[in-house]
Formats: sequence, C-alpha cells, structure tokens
Amino acid sequence: MKDIAAAVHATATPSEWIVRWSHLLAPAATVLDVACGSGRHMQWFAGRGHAVTGVDRAPEAVEAAGAFGRVVAADIESGPWPFAAQRFGAVVVTNYLWRPRMAEIVAAVAPGGVLLYETFAAGNESVGKPSRPDFLLQPGELLGACASLRVVAYEDGFLPEPARFVQRIAAVRPGEAAAGAPPRHFLKAS
Repeated sequence: MKDIAAAVHATATPSEWIVRWSHLLAPAATVLDVACGSGRHMQWFAGRGHAVTGVDRAPEAVEAAGAFGRVVAADIESGPWPFAAQRFGAVVVTNYLWRPRMAEIVAAVAPGGVLLYETFAAGNESVGKPSRPDFLLQPGELLGACASLRVVAYEDGFLPEPARFVQRIAAVRPGEAAAGAPPRHFLKAS
C-alpha cells in the first residue's frame, strides 16, 4: 500500500481546501499552522500579508518553515500545548490528528477567527496510510469537535488524487456582529 500521508505532505502546494476558504480570514489576521511540516500553508498565508506561526516537532520541518514566519519546536503530543494563553485569527491543521489536543486547537481560534481543518477519515485504511483508527476521524467527529464554532463548510468523503478519505471543515468562532445584522461568511471569495 502506498503511504498517502507522505505523498500529501511532500507537496509544496497548499491544500485546495485551505486556499478555497482562506478568504474567511480577516485582513492581517494572525495564523497558527499546527504540525506545519515544511511550511506550505505558512508560506501561503505569509504571502497574503498574515503574520504566521507554525508548530512542529521535527527539526528539519522547523528549519524549513522558519523561512515563512515564527516556528515553535514542540512535541504537542507528549509535551505541553505551547499556545495556552494565545488566540489566533486563524488556526490551520492539515493531515494531522491528535485527539487529546483537539479542544486546545479549537480553543486557539480567536473570536471572529477561523478554523480550517482537513485530515484523514475512516475508510482511508482501504487505500493506504494512515490506516490506524487512532489517526482517522470517525463519521461526524470533526463536526462534534467544532460544536462551539459556526460551521461554514464541511465535507466528509473520498478524494481520488491521491486516493484518500478525508473530513474537512471551515468554521468561525462567533465574534462581535454589527447591531441587528447576522455575520456574513461568504461561501466563495469575492
């Protein structure tokens, strides 16, 4: 079986999902990229005027991503969450799942901020790796984790190239709305 996770991580191209929903960020919003790898999403957001912070445990990832913004070297699976008192205008997570940190990841989204999350889902074991249930979202799991946010977009299904099962969400933490007006989260960039 082909290691789908490695193939997806190896690309320098930002995720189509992240690009599609990046218009939800406020201008100059701060961005946290969780498990940032070589910084493909940090580069995308820095190029659009956002101050970016990444976190990863791999020294080679920290070094590579450092070209695009601030990078924190931390093992968020066995060490403390390094952003306990911080909130970001956007939190981005792709191809990463560590359930014990999910609540802290969601809590890192500031009022009016955006969570853009995409990772592997149940069913992926039939096409490659990751294949362990520990690393695959169960049906509706991402929706449940984002119950405190307003979901703008959600998908749970199969993508053919490279073949993988994913769940992905674009969700906004409620912020201050104009008096009497509901917030407008556009479904496509204008």
